[in-house]
Amino acid sequence: MTVLLRGCDALAEGLGWVARIVTLVLIGSMLYEVVARYVFNAPTMWAFDISYMLNGVLFLLGAAYALKHDAHVRIDFLSQKFPLRVQQGINAVVYLLVLLPLVGAFSWIATGKAYRAYLTGAVEEVSPWAPLMWPFYGALALGLWAMTLQLLAEGIKFALGQARPGAQPESVGLGGEG
Repeated sequence: MTVLLRGCDALAEGLGWVARIVTLVLIGSMLYEVVARYVFNAPTMWAFDISYMLNGVLFLLGAAYALKHDAHVRIDFLSQKFPLRVQQGINAVVYLLVLLPLVGAFSWIATGKAYRAYLTGAVEEVSPWAPLMWPFYGALALGLWAMTLQLLAEGIKFALGQARPGAQPESVGLGGEG
């Protein structure tokens, strides 16, 4: 069990670092577009596609990392009134019986969409650049699967009493460990 939990946490950490790199690439590509457009009057054909793709990838690759570090929005004004063990039970049920199957289903669908895009060589049809879509869909599916695994890990931690709802998250800034 410990190996599974550590593996899920390590995957979330690794994808958190990838999301950081994606952020830098997104910033760099947008800066390049601004300079090309306004300084050289030569806008790029790919800037819009890159921006929405990287933004989506950044969001989903960082989701498991945010869950691991409890850095997401939590609405617990009612549940915080319960004893700790009841709070942990509520979180375990929500993570394992509600969110896990839902995000798992999205992961399965996203994987199928990425695979079909790969097989057919699908491109973005409304873009003049027409990039291949399977890398984008594949990255989204990877982020969803990592979120699915992290929901499993966090649900198990709550069920075993190893996690506390609303505990102060660890440092999640670009500077690394706090």
